[in-house]
Amino acid sequence: MNVAIEVSGLHKAFGAVDVLAGIDLSVRRGTVHALLGPNGAGKTTLVHILATLVRPDAGTARIAGADLLAEPAQVRRRIALTGQSAAVDDVLTAAENLRMMARLRGLRGRAARRRAAELIERFGLVEAAGRRVKTFSGGMRRRLDLALSLVVAADVVFLDEPTTGLDPRSRRELWEVIGGLRTSGTTVLLTTQYLEEADELADRVSILGGGSIVAEGTPAELKRTVGEERVELRDHSGALLHAEPTDGNSAGLRRALDVIDRLGLTGELVVRRPSLDDVFFALTETASGSGTSPDGASGPAAPPTRPLAATGRTPR
Repeated sequence: MNVAIEVSGLHKAFGAVDVLAGIDLSVRRGTVHALLGPNGAGKTTLVHILATLVRPDAGTARIAGADLLAEPAQVRRRIALTGQSAAVDDVLTAAENLRMMARLRGLRGRAARRRAAELIERFGLVEAAGRRVKTFSGGMRRRLDLALSLVVAADVVFLDEPTTGLDPRSRRELWEVIGGLRTSGTTVLLTTQYLEEADELADRVSILGGGSIVAEGTPAELKRTVGEERVELRDHSGALLHAEPTDGNSAGLRRALDVIDRLGLTGELVVRRPSLDDVFFALTETASGSGTSPDGASGPAAPPTRPLAATGRTPR
């Protein structure tokens, strides 16, 4: 079977608030699937349900072939969960944390030490293995936290905003670890507030809004729903002078440049591409009826631009 997670009609309410109002989701084996949505959209609730920590009010789900409601113990044997904060013991060293977890998961003596050594190597913690965790950076703690969740090999890994609070270098390092999980055949369900992260890592993306999934597809498919790439010419103040659509390949780019050049206009050229930010704001604002972005700013962020040429005539 090629499906690792299969969810149908999942509902969950807390009091009078419907957090999940009928979630349908299918995640292929050996892929990274990202869940995006504003705060309160239900991402963490969905992950906790699928990890057997919260019981749904209605609906069905199968995780790695096991029925969520009828076989919760089987589900727990096949999954790993890393939450939003690192669950590690600061007093112990990295190696001691891993050996302790290995023993708690049923490994004994030499087997526990061997598994701890394997994970220390895999997650780039060799030089820090003998250090107390309280001396670790945020990125090192998150890598150790993920290693702890994988002491026993899992078919499906749930990562709930794993890079929150990390600096860009640590975030990139953890991205490499997540990519390695996919390469090894592990299925990853990832929630994140970083749209760049979903664009970089995810094979498919689901966007939650208003208690349901409002869009799903590959990052490229979703970006195509909110517009096309175009070449823009702007004056020194940033005002738009002219724009030409392009399909993104070199021939389309040349045609757009030729049109602008024939007009005899001068200015700064940029290529403006739709991003997951555009998709996120367009869809979640529609679902919530709000024009406010997650950081409190009004309206959608401007799409990213890629400089094409300095001020002057278009290049030939």
